Amino acid sequence: MVVSVANEQVKALAYPQLVGPVEPGAQVLLNVSALVRGLGTGGYALVVARTDTVAPDPVPGPGHLVKARYTPLQTMVLGVDEQESAHHDVLAEADDLGGMPVVVADLHSAVPAVVAGLRYAAERAGAPVPTVAYVLTDGGALPAWFSRTTSALREAGWLDVCVSTGQSFGGDLEAVTVHSGLLAARYVAGADVAVVAQGPGNLGTGTRWGFSGVAAGEAVNAAGVLHGRPVASLRVSGADARDRHLGVSHHSLTAYGQVALVPADVVVPRLTGALSDLGTRVATQAATLVAPTGRHRLVTIDTRDDLRAALASTPVRLSTMGRNLDADPGSFLAVAAAGIHAFDLLDG
Repeated sequence: MVVSVANEQVKALAYPQLVGPVEPGAQVLLNVSALVRGLGTGGYALVVARTDTVAPDPVPGPGHLVKARYTPLQTMVLGVDEQESAHHDVLAEADDLGGMPVVVADLHSAVPAVVAGLRYAAERAGAPVPTVAYVLTDGGALPAWFSRTTSALREAGWLDVCVSTGQSFGGDLEAVTVHSGLLAARYVAGADVAVVAQGPGNLGTGTRWGFSGVAAGEAVNAAGVLHGRPVASLRVSGADARDRHLGVSHHSLTAYGQVALVPADVVVPRLTGALSDLGTRVATQAATLVAPTGRHRLVTIDTRDDLRAALASTPVRLSTMGRNLDADPGSFLAVAAAGIHAFDLLDG
């Protein structure tokens, strides 16, 4: 919707599930704090409430899981693992993922590229496409509805289910933690592979520990504790102007090198041709995370020309930090390589 703020027209986003229906001509209360600062709401003001009418009460239903807790827009959902859920008995004692590959990524923009790599590997092997669950953490946008990427991947059949965890909400399944979200992906959705990443947006302060991607290391721990196969995708860039994100981002080096306490497969793309210098830098940086200096395992995956073609055919536009596939191909090849390795784990 388009609204007027101080005689200026801006785009505004309303979630009817939270604020009720909003028709053309409605008067609304907006939150424009992030919009004014040019931060990560995609250029939107956010509708807090209508001021010309009272929204109808939500339809009573089962579930007592409160998300966005103790904020004015807290919402109550049916948790997949709570007592009122039909799946409670299945999840009550579940604590083993049975070796399910769990691909962990720092940025939301990695999700379609991971799935593209997975599907590319399945096609090359002449195998059925694995069932994929996206486990949404609460480091970025909390409503799953905000992600056009998730919606488009679901519509295209590239994602089979979205599980929103922690304070995030709006997925096909709601879970309390990443742990229970992974178990729901496995035992309720029947996923072969899970991809764990935050929603759109990324909070960072330019400090070693003050960034939302720290949760990537915690997701590795969750996957390992539950006897999954953690696959650590690297945040890579050959075009970022900030040295801390050039090659392997310090986000990945910190999350996997110091936060992740269980071993993971760290996937390093073999980059060649015009990307060979970037590939050398990435391999050198990633080596600090693997034995004998670190706890993880190094897995090198070839990134052939046809992998880039597969990335170009994704049903959503690939973009990371404002850069598309042509502007920063190493970024997407790196996370696609993690998807290839996840498929290889299934095949093995």
